[in-house]
Amino acid sequence: MRSMLFVPGDSERKQEKAVECGADVLILDLEDSVAPAAKARAREVTAAFLRACANAGGPLLYVRVNDVSTGLTDDDLAAVMPAGPTGIMLPKANHADEVALLSARLRVHEAENGIADGKTRILPLITETAAGLLAAPSHGRPQPRLSGLTWGAEDLSAAVGARTARDEAGRYTDLFRHARTMTLLAASAAGVAAVDTVFPAFRDDAGFRRECIEAERDGFTAKMAIHPAQVAVINEIFTPSPEAIEQANAVVEAFSAAGDAGVVAIGGKMYDRPHLRLAERLLARADRK
Repeated sequence: MRSMLFVPGDSERKQEKAVECGADVLILDLEDSVAPAAKARAREVTAAFLRACANAGGPLLYVRVNDVSTGLTDDDLAAVMPAGPTGIMLPKANHADEVALLSARLRVHEAENGIADGKTRILPLITETAAGLLAAPSHGRPQPRLSGLTWGAEDLSAAVGARTARDEAGRYTDLFRHARTMTLLAASAAGVAAVDTVFPAFRDDAGFRRECIEAERDGFTAKMAIHPAQVAVINEIFTPSPEAIEQANAVVEAFSAAGDAGVVAIGGKMYDRPHLRLAERLLARADRK
């Protein structure tokens, strides 16, 4: 799972085009990209798309439902769960308890629709409100349905009254760097994927590429996209290079040959056990791409 593309839940045309863009995951959106008056139709369109794509072997299909404070979440789940989405994105997740509550609701829907218990995954957006950011550490506990954790800057900006999330150079200001960091740490603690947020300026190719490179460098293993043109860049940068795979294999093989060694030497450089763990993580990512 490297690239996750948002697709409006009420647009058959955009959904059909998105299947061919190469994204690992499509996030069918019932929340921000759908006007209040169009919510009911978006549920119908999204459910129909999920059914049409069942067993098609294409991208994984997640649905972003409306957050629990809206009172719309149950209607969203009732509409899409019979069609068996891969997972549910929970926006404005203010605490891990909300994830646990969603998990319980999914269990009921799975039982009612003949879906294997626990099959539906959850990807929460954990920093979109002040309360959510303050409770980010709560998401560090493992939960069986979690496929990853991700964060958002735009809603958080609105929640706290920040005029912009970025400085004049296009980089995040301190508040948003903190949200990003907390997401990385919580994902690591929970043992799930850290998914970087969207880059709204989809015509700024250089800025987008730079942000992808920095996210992968820091430990994110996937990134969300708002435009199909962003998908190829995400897939490129979040796929381990042949050189990185070769180096990781060399580290793993050296430790295997050395038995229970704490340190090995490769090409005149010393590698210790943290290097081994990092190599193993990279190879696992390469296998999942």
